[in-house]
Amino acid sequence: MARMSRILTSRGALTGMLLILLGAWGGLIPFVGPYFNYAYTPDTAWHFTLARLWLEILPAAAVMLGGALVMASTQRLLAASGAILAALAGGWFIAGTVVNTIWPPLGVPGVPAGTSATQRVLEELGLFTGLGAAIIFCAALAIGRFSVATADRVEGAVPADNFLP
Repeated sequence: MARMSRILTSRGALTGMLLILLGAWGGLIPFVGPYFNYAYTPDTAWHFTLARLWLEILPAAAVMLGGALVMASTQRLLAASGAILAALAGGWFIAGTVVNTIWPPLGVPGVPAGTSATQRVLEELGLFTGLGAAIIFCAALAIGRFSVATADRVEGAVPADNFLP
């Protein structure tokens, strides 16, 4: 039976921490954003809706869980699974509002509450689309890092000093 591939916990520390911070942003900004005039309607602080649960809180929790697995796991498969979970949740941040237009039981997500076009674009990017893209980027970095085995772990690998110039 093959043994489980192990990794150092520091291998995913930075991307795991970034994923946790992005997940915390995604879960908290809908509730604290209205204090800074940065919100989707209803633009009331700490206002819970079913749409916020499905489109922001649950994906944010999945990103944070995935980031914690990336950061703390010593097993390559478990850490990569956490990164994949975070990437899927990031995809939901991007696609969730679009899916909601054809699948309305999720609730009404509202519209950007900004008064200028620039502010509405920043709210869309910071709460959904841009946030999801940043999460997918960090998760992809982690997946790439965990998919590559170091040369000292690969059987039959030729040391670099054996190559001719």
